[in-house]
Amino acid sequence: MANDESGRVAGAFEPLTLAEIEEMRERVDFEAKRAGGADGKGELPAAFFPSYVAMANTTGGLILLGALEKNDRLKVTGIADVPRLLKQLWDSLNNPQQVSLNLLSDRDIEDREIEGKHVILVHVPRATRQQRPVHTGDNAFKGTYLRNGEGDYLVRDAEVVRRMMAERVEDSRDRRVLPNYGIDDLDIETLHRYRNHFKAEKPDHVWNGVDDREFLRLVGGWAVDREGGKGGLTGAGLLMFGQHIAITEAFPYYMVDYQERPDPSADARWIDRLVPDGTWSGNLFDFFERVIPRLTRDLKVPFRLVGNRRVDQTPVHEALREALVNTLIHADYTGRVSVLVVKRPDMFTFRNPGGLRIPLDRALKGGDNDCRNRTLQTMFRLVGLGEQAGSGLPKIYSAWRAQEWRAPDIEERTDPPEQTTVQLRTVSLLPKEEVEALEERHGTAFSQLPELAKLVMVTVELEGHVTHERLREMTGAHSRDVTLALASLLNKGLVESTGSHRLKQYFFPGRPPTARIDAGAGAPPSSTLSTASSTHSTGNRGELGADRGELDSNRGELDPSNGPPEAASLPVDLQRAIADLGGKPRRDRVQAVILRLCGLRPMKAAELAAFIGVSDVKKLVERHLAPMCADARLARTHPETPNHPDQAYRAAQTTQPGAP
Repeated sequence: MANDESGRVAGAFEPLTLAEIEEMRERVDFEAKRAGGADGKGELPAAFFPSYVAMANTTGGLILLGALEKNDRLKVTGIADVPRLLKQLWDSLNNPQQVSLNLLSDRDIEDREIEGKHVILVHVPRATRQQRPVHTGDNAFKGTYLRNGEGDYLVRDAEVVRRMMAERVEDSRDRRVLPNYGIDDLDIETLHRYRNHFKAEKPDHVWNGVDDREFLRLVGGWAVDREGGKGGLTGAGLLMFGQHIAITEAFPYYMVDYQERPDPSADARWIDRLVPDGTWSGNLFDFFERVIPRLTRDLKVPFRLVGNRRVDQTPVHEALREALVNTLIHADYTGRVSVLVVKRPDMFTFRNPGGLRIPLDRALKGGDNDCRNRTLQTMFRLVGLGEQAGSGLPKIYSAWRAQEWRAPDIEERTDPPEQTTVQLRTVSLLPKEEVEALEERHGTAFSQLPELAKLVMVTVELEGHVTHERLREMTGAHSRDVTLALASLLNKGLVESTGSHRLKQYFFPGRPPTARIDAGAGAPPSSTLSTASSTHSTGNRGELGADRGELDSNRGELDPSNGPPEAASLPVDLQRAIADLGGKPRRDRVQAVILRLCGLRPMKAAELAAFIGVSDVKKLVERHLAPMCADARLARTHPETPNHPDQAYRAAQTTQPGAP
């Protein structure tokens, strides 16, 4: 869209209704700014750039200049001097002292008319990982903003900014040679099992005849630092084949967790769990081999016949393998969130630390491969696991569509800590049981609804809430049709809503969505966590049996006021021991809990403080951690530098989860 001679964007005066704006607000991140200026004729407000930067660093969005939002209602104020405002906009966007990068072109800016008044629509695209972080001014550590809910917030955690910078320059996060890590840090049994898989997949391959170190080099697990000239394990080699204690020394937040739950209820505890506990290696390939049979057993999917031969491996089996591999190869192992896989009778859930590297709509189309850990991806592909053509998500969607199950639900959370969650529900769009329950509850008020409105009601029944975006993903319906269906149900009083814009959630009256961990689901009452997702909150029914609060339990800064990170995933007896530390507990009881926690994985002092409810981290180090290191009960991950910024503590003799 090109500028005309007056300086206005072509397409000016094209009418736009408030109803159309409302529809946009439910589809994209949205911000309205008056932009009136001192004389009321129109001026670019200073608050424009934090919003522009925040949207660019998250999912993109729409900024409407010439309007005000109050109590979720939009009031059009208009812009009298459009050319002046547009000149200010372009001048500022191209001024590196104002903003680090101009992502906009003419087609991203529209001069439109609402209720006879001019407004400017600024469509902010999502920045690519090579462009992030976009920031105000010339200092990324002082001017990087993200969107959190409906607002912009300044990123004060330098680690978050550094991670963005690393993502920008590192096409693959796992190729780096790790100094001082060698063959002795590997679990040789895992490596040899992998080699057996490779030989079965490629029996005549020349690599089958080389020794272990050369094989590692050929698959990307061993490399030579070209600058220093020293050879060593790569990040991929250690993660794929390493011993758990060595992995956590290099990646202090590393954690892989599989849980199987007997039913969808919020108070259901796991009946099968796999975490690194000293009984197995704890590395990624071992985790994959142990988890995949657990995921696929009990699948109620009919086998196929090819000729006279039964084929037990259905597209659903393949989709679950693809989902698990995708989770492991796209994870950011420097992030503060664990890899988590949950199996329930009605759903599979896969979570990995780190956001999507490309927008979701591009990922769903396939053919666009930007894997965070390309060496890990290659390692899996060499033994016939996973794709390398960006076809993973399309394959999963195709398998679920063939079963007429509900479309996968993919959530990317872009506020720290970044994480991506994929939920695969094994229930139909309109399951008979839920439809009958709604008919009994509402009678003709439900049975006479149009099909799309019925789907809204069933989704709320199953998932606790629904959003405009989720409905469009499931149905492919036009955005306007979804908006009308939701508005109709609101008018009939069949649903209520909370939030605004694309974060608006629709739920049954009196049953608002919650993101609180239910104490009965594992976390003690003193460990209740309040969380909010940057995309949407969880429903009452609970996404993982204890609401998605369990997924969100280590979000943000590690501050005791946020509650202990990952509390709900701890062994129940350890949760009780933590809960019993109230008041002024004896030193030996505190240190016994610390030893148990550090036996699960290396933990920083701030994390330990959050778990046990200590507000003074320095005192925790002085009274407990330093003495425990001195008597060799704990070991520092950076023993030569006690004040290292990434210092963490591990049990000198690993304590298994659940041990007394």
